[in-house]
Amino acid sequence: MAELNPATREALTRIGTSTLTGVLNRRGLTNMYLHGVMPIRPDIPRLVGPAFTMRFIPARPGAQVRSNIQPRAMEECPPGAVLVVDSRGDARAASAGDLYVGRLKARGCAGIVTDGGLRDTEGVYKTGLPAYHKSPSSPPSPIVHFPCDLGLPIGCAGVAVYPGDIMVGDCDGVVVIPPDIVDEVAEECLSTQLYEEFAEEEVARGRALPGLFPVAGEEAKRDFEAWKKARGR
Repeated sequence: MAELNPATREALTRIGTSTLTGVLNRRGLTNMYLHGVMPIRPDIPRLVGPAFTMRFIPARPGAQVRSNIQPRAMEECPPGAVLVVDSRGDARAASAGDLYVGRLKARGCAGIVTDGGLRDTEGVYKTGLPAYHKSPSSPPSPIVHFPCDLGLPIGCAGVAVYPGDIMVGDCDGVVVIPPDIVDEVAEECLSTQLYEEFAEEEVARGRALPGLFPVAGEEAKRDFEAWKKARGR
């Protein structure tokens, strides 16, 4: 798994998922936001890291022996990576709990994301690991889920996630970025975010939106350059 450029990682901790989805949309990537997947608490740390994937299939009593895939995921997810779990959008039973999440935290992983549910969320929160899910779910995973494989492309909340994709999460949810364009996307997002900061100040001063946002006119572009120069940006 390729390492994320440290400057890009730092930039992604400051870029909102709303800005990211806008920039990805301009590149034709319109389905990169995990709908319905939210942080377990609004105040958890930001999530940034490459994806390490695990897939569940539906459990079928009597048809399967106990699998070691789930505990292996906690031991094999690389430090700095995000465990991304395909739970088929089914939160009737948990995808993981506080002990599994605590192990990821102890090993230096960057977070966990599932389109199912997490159990023991109070304990998960106390680990300090960024954790995102569809909803809390107390029942243990074998009731509904059978862990099937690791390190393969998955679907999570209707989005294709490939191992090594860059996951970014904030209070609004989680976005997936292809790793081959992540440096360019981060740079473009920083520029976009800076313009949005300028536009917010202009709107607060009473400026009308036409010619300012979402499309900048020539006057707004000139004002933006003057704004940047005045602030040494």
